Amino acid sequence: MNNNKFKLRENDWRNGALVYQVLVDRFNPSSHLESKKGLYLYPKTLNDWHSLPKPGTFLEEHRYWSHELDFWGGDLNSLNERLEYIKHLGVDVLYLNPIFESLSNHKYDATNFLEISKEYGTKEDLKKLIQNVHAHDMKIMLDGVFNHVGVGNPMFQKALKHEGFRHFFDFNDSYPRGVRLWADAPSLPELNLEHEDVKNYIFKQDDSVIRTYIKMGIDGWRLDVAFDIGFDILSELRDYARKDKLDVMIVGEIWNYPEKWLKSIDGVMNFTFREITLRLLSGELSPHKAIHMLKDTIDDAGIEPILKSWNLLDNHDVARLKHLLPKLELQRLAQVMQFTLPGSPNLYYGTELGMDGANDPMNRAPMNWDLFNDKNETLKWTQSLISLHKRERSLKIGDFIAINADDLLCYMRITDKVEDTCIIAINPSKEDVSETVLLKDSRLMNYSNFKTVLGKAKPVTLLAGLMNFTLEPYGFVVLKPETKPQKSYTPYKRV
Repeated sequence: MNNNKFKLRENDWRNGALVYQVLVDRFNPSSHLESKKGLYLYPKTLNDWHSLPKPGTFLEEHRYWSHELDFWGGDLNSLNERLEYIKHLGVDVLYLNPIFESLSNHKYDATNFLEISKEYGTKEDLKKLIQNVHAHDMKIMLDGVFNHVGVGNPMFQKALKHEGFRHFFDFNDSYPRGVRLWADAPSLPELNLEHEDVKNYIFKQDDSVIRTYIKMGIDGWRLDVAFDIGFDILSELRDYARKDKLDVMIVGEIWNYPEKWLKSIDGVMNFTFREITLRLLSGELSPHKAIHMLKDTIDDAGIEPILKSWNLLDNHDVARLKHLLPKLELQRLAQVMQFTLPGSPNLYYGTELGMDGANDPMNRAPMNWDLFNDKNETLKWTQSLISLHKRERSLKIGDFIAINADDLLCYMRITDKVEDTCIIAINPSKEDVSETVLLKDSRLMNYSNFKTVLGKAKPVTLLAGLMNFTLEPYGFVVLKPETKPQKSYTPYKRV
């Protein structure tokens, strides 16, 4: 086995990193809210921190939905005040939803990419946050929304009046509103990314948007609707970003099959893994079919970019985990997969505390800090998964071996060291399951003892590569081989 590849993986912060996603407006209330109230005038609304978001009405005059203009008052400084909490969780990477100057609360409608939205603070506040994140030995990534801008963007307003920037957009009388819009959202005109001037502005020039923030100290970009940007432009963008930081992380919001996209960027938000997980746990996919889908995805894309891809279950675009899978046992099985499959587990703020929420905007409620206490079982469970993922080398940087089974989902994560091996078995059914499987790793010794590092199963024995798992309904187990001598002897001394 190639020892060097695992050392290289260990030295790359992007492999298997724990990512924590934050909506700045909703994470921690500002202690200077009174002095900021003038920033939330109509059509915006400032809400009480303990109120929950709900769907609004369309404001034709502004071309926005009213719930897109509801605010709760968090900012970069109030986020900075909670970095100890994030660090204590075990987070490696803090990822912020967009912070660019814009009208909405979600900030996917930039009026100026090179300014921070005033509700959130200033560039100095961002620099202070970056410094503090790095002082806590974490990385920070921003959300890049480079496929489109907000309808109030001065470049677009000038283009409408034929005062310049016309070539930045795709105007066409055959379109309902005369210009190409992202997903036909009236507030989001798309950028003409094929044009060299637009490329220069977004990522090519030294003072381009992408490179300005990298020079400011951020460690990477999550690219919004990266599937709309296309393979070739994504490759260009990645290469220009690397001019300022070789190990910059470029991860794309890509709902497509990952294979070809991972030749253009470092990682994807792995919605394929997410769909396989949710469909397995809903009974739509058998374990046998699910493991083959996982294996195909990894084999086709290659393990290296999969290790850098983000394993997510929920985020600002989909319902929260608790809403998706109301049954606690199924939530936990989903999270076991999230933290043991190859990739970087992506935690959406508040999921670790058990926050609930249906689709947008209900999934974007302000952080419920009342849930943060020593009695919170969801928090304890999440911390145990984080600890497991950080402690077990194979879960961060290991190769993936699919285990063929009918009724259990089983796989291994392995490195150059047999003692790192983790064997994962999951029973997604409501029945007891006992099944014999073949562990395809010649280093695992006959009659080995195995220790349980998560979950539980009846005692197991390995004979000629075969092992029998017996798991209770919705049961799971993560095992490791005992490789140290009991007294003086171990069969593992030369493997």
